[in-house]
Amino acid sequence: MTHIPSDPAEWVPISMAPPDGQDLEVCVMDYDELVVSPPYPCHRSGGDLFDASNKARIDVQPTHWRKWPEHRAKGV
Repeated sequence: MTHIPSDPAEWVPISMAPPDGQDLEVCVMDYDELVVSPPYPCHRSGGDLFDASNKARIDVQPTHWRKWPEHRAKGV
């Protein structure tokens, strides 16, 4: 089931991410166990994630997602 948060800053479990190519910000644990987010929007397709800018599959295991922030889309 897809959950669209009412607050765009709300992190939602990745299992609830929309599969429709919506721009997402995802969070992942890096090798030092710090939570980080790629600097580009991601799209989900099935069980895979893709860099929205170049359509390349990315090999990450995200834990949560939220809507890609508009201010990041504008490069601010």
